Amino acid sequence: MTTTTDTETRIDPEWWSWEGAHGGHAAAVALTAVRERLAGGGRPVRTLTTHFLAPVAADPLHVSGTAPSTGRRTAACVFTGHQNGAPVLLGSALFGPDRSGPAHAGQPAPDVPGPHDCPPLRLQPWLAPFAQRVDIRPATADLPLAGGPRAELVAWVRFADGQVLDAAGVTTLTDVLPPALFARWRTPRPVPTAELTVHFTDAVEDALDGWALVRIRTDHAGGGWAVDDSAVWSADGRLLALGRQARVVRAGPA
Repeated sequence: MTTTTDTETRIDPEWWSWEGAHGGHAAAVALTAVRERLAGGGRPVRTLTTHFLAPVAADPLHVSGTAPSTGRRTAACVFTGHQNGAPVLLGSALFGPDRSGPAHAGQPAPDVPGPHDCPPLRLQPWLAPFAQRVDIRPATADLPLAGGPRAELVAWVRFADGQVLDAAGVTTLTDVLPPALFARWRTPRPVPTAELTVHFTDAVEDALDGWALVRIRTDHAGGGWAVDDSAVWSADGRLLALGRQARVVRAGPA
C-alpha cells in the first residue's frame, strides 16, 4: 500500500539567504511537512537528501510526498516542493528504528574553547539575512572573508528562539555557517546549495537544546562547483549529523 501526503506551508521570511530561502532551513521545512504522515510509524529519520531546483520564494510551498509499502525495519519516502505550480525542491528521506549493534565514534568534536569564551560573529544582514535567527560564535581563528589559508569554519551555534536540536533543527545547522570558501576569500560571492544530504545519528532522538558545535569545510572546488562537508555536535560532544552538499560557485562577487 502506498501512502501519500500533501501539505501547504511557508518559509519564514527571516530565514532568507541571498537567492531565496536558506537551503538547510527549506530542507528542514520539507522534512517536517512529510515526516508525521510518512515516517513509517514514527521511526527516526536516518538520511535526508534535498535537491534545490530553483530558489524557494515567499509564496506558499506545497510539499507532497509518497511512501511505498514499508518494511519491518525501514521506511522511505520521496517528496517534491512546488510553488506556483513549478517544482523547487525534490528529495527523499529514509527512516529506521534503533537496533542493537556495535558503536563507533569516528568523528570526535574538535577541541575548541566553549561558546561563552568565543566572541559573537556579526554577519551583515545583506550578506546573510537569516543570521538574526542564530547566535554564531567562531571557535577557531578561521573567519569569513578573512583571506585565511584554509577553507574551513568552526563555530558554536544556537537558535535565537530556543529551537531544539531535533532532526529539523540539525538539518538547518548543517548549512548554517557561511560557505567554507568564505574563509579563503576577502570578497563574498553567492555560493548557493544545489543538493544537500544529511546523515543523522541516534543522538538526534534526544531532542537536545542549547549550543551545537558546527564545522564546515570545502573538500574540492573547481569548474564553478564546490563540495562542502559539515558536521554538527551537541555541547557535550556527541555527533548529531554529517552533511555533504554540492554548491554552485557564482562567477562574480555579490
